[in-house]
Order: sequence, then C-alpha cells, then structure tokens
Amino acid sequence: MVLEGVCGLGEAAELMGLSKRHARRLKKAYREEGATALAHGNRGRRPANALCQETREEIMRLVECKYRSVNYCHLTDLLAEREGLNVSRSTLRRVLAGAGVTSPRRRRPPHHRCRRERWAQEGMLLQIDGSRHDWLEGRGPYLTLVAAIDDATGTVPYAVFREQEDAQGYFMLLTGIIQDKGIPLSRYSYRNGIFKRSPRDKETLE
Repeated sequence: MVLEGVCGLGEAAELMGLSKRHARRLKKAYREEGATALAHGNRGRRPANALCQETREEIMRLVECKYRSVNYCHLTDLLAEREGLNVSRSTLRRVLAGAGVTSPRRRRPPHHRCRRERWAQEGMLLQIDGSRHDWLEGRGPYLTLVAAIDDATGTVPYAVFREQEDAQGYFMLLTGIIQDKGIPLSRYSYRNGIFKRSPRDKETLE
C-alpha cells in the first residue's frame, strides 16, 4: 500500500506496530530484494547457543547406562557435578522428551479441596482478625482494622481502627458486637499470641 501510494509510511508503521525508521528500512529492503527481505536474517540457521550433537549423544548415553531412573531435576545436578555437563533443566527436558525418554518422577494428583459449609444462622460463628494497611491513603499513619465477619451472612457486625493489633482492640470489638448484636455462639481467629500464650514463652509477673 505504501509503494502504491495508498497510505503513507507513518500510517503503515503504526498499523504494523513498528517505528517509522524500521518501516523505512523494510521498504528499502523490499524494493531491493522483494518479499524474501522481510524474513528474519537468522531464519533457518542453527542458534549459536544450541546444544551440539556430540553433547546430545553423550547425554543419551549416560541416561541409558547410568541414570535411567533419575528424574529431570536430579539428572541436571548429576550431569553438572559428576560429568561436567552444564545443561539447563529445560534444555535437558527437550532433549530427552524429543528422544521419547520421560521423567520417572510422576506428578502428584491435585488435592481435592472441599469448601466448608457456612454455619446455618447469623451469630453462630464470628471470624475475627486484624489488617494493617494504609487505610488513610497517605493522609495519616498506618492503622490496623480490627474487624469481625459473620460466617453465615458474610456481614461485618463491628470494626474498630487501632494503631496496632492488640488485645484492647479485640476487647473493644467484642464489646461493640455484644452491645449491638448480642453474644456470639463461637468465634474463630488465627493462631495469635494476643489470644493464647505460646508454651515456649516463660510466664512473667507482667
């Protein structure tokens, strides 16, 4: 279209997602050599970092004689440590897979996770936790939002901002919930030293 005068070089470069300078080079090459000039110069050439045939054959010989039952990952380490062959795991996998040699290590089947059913009624279970974040979006200090979520409904019955996640904040949270909603049947929290002292910590007067 450029050569026929239908569109300008800048418009063609934009359509091809190229710079105008590169489009100018392509135009010149196309005029001189035709469509073959548009192919990449390295097409059909062997990559400079490609594994040589001798190394491929040596790897296959070692796999058949010494390392038949070794998986790809371990084989990469053994070839580097014992044989002086530094080959990446992805390259090794391509070489062996191309020859029909599969890794003896089988992937574990995905573990089926079953979602827990929510509790049947509001107030039966509260999940409580604290989240430290830039809640004020730079207009003030970082704060910790101490909040509860009702397991049955997904609603937040109460929440409070604190400078740090502490027992005082959770007492304020539970006090607010009890005053507004009543006493919950149970509560769930992550393992947290605020709620339970670790057996490894020594008792102190404080």
